[in-house]
Amino acid sequence: MNTVVDILKKTEAFFRSKDIPSPRLDAELILCQHLDLDRVGLYLQFDRPLNESELAPMREMVKRRGNREPIAWILGSKGFWSLDLASHKDVLVPRPDSETLVTAALTLVPENERCFVADIGSGTGAIGLAIASERPEVRLFSTDISDAALQCTRENVHNLELSDRVAVLKGSLLEAIPADRTIDIVVSNPPYIPSGEIDGLAPEIATHEPRTALDGGDDGFDIYRALIPSAASRATTAVLVEIGDGQEDVVSAMMEEAGLHTIETHKDLTGTIRVVSGRK
Repeated sequence: MNTVVDILKKTEAFFRSKDIPSPRLDAELILCQHLDLDRVGLYLQFDRPLNESELAPMREMVKRRGNREPIAWILGSKGFWSLDLASHKDVLVPRPDSETLVTAALTLVPENERCFVADIGSGTGAIGLAIASERPEVRLFSTDISDAALQCTRENVHNLELSDRVAVLKGSLLEAIPADRTIDIVVSNPPYIPSGEIDGLAPEIATHEPRTALDGGDDGFDIYRALIPSAASRATTAVLVEIGDGQEDVVSAMMEEAGLHTIETHKDLTGTIRVVSGRK
């Protein structure tokens, strides 16, 4: 009979054969999920035998990961900031890089004063919910055009017990937010990958993640052209957007043209410029 460590080694070897970027970690995470253990508990039970009834359900999870489906979808959750977020099929998986947007926004959100934040293209809701979790006076509008994304955001709002401070709205960009509602700060991680580059990305992204959450048009700037003027006209304090590599000059110029000032760039943990912000 196979033990936990036997299955772990076999799963890791299978993932390596499929060029999974983190084969050992993903094998551990799937075993932990399936056996309802944390990683320390998994190591403490390496010699535990696993019978066929225990192994059969796990094989489908391993197969899905072997097909390069995002591990967050298989596990049903993704850690972001200090939050554990539901992560669903057809919704962009939150990236650690996007925490740069949260950090930059929090420098502008008062700690003990009411502040209305709009998270445009919310996906799982990660960015806006991270901000709201840190600032108890934030009132958040989370908007998206994807029903799958809105469902995922609503689940995370419920799980985090933020329903009294978050409105989840369907619509393009800021159109879903009534014109008479105050918006102090707009944050967004819009689609910014040039259309022709998507198929060359990792299979987790190119094959599985929703194209509408990735595709920024021929040059990657289509959404910014619509978003930035609209956001600048509604925000009372600031607009902050995540960007792709090397997009800072064009996006900064768009913010200046929209009437924003004090344009700043913000680097992620790798030293790459990941966010551009502008003040009203």
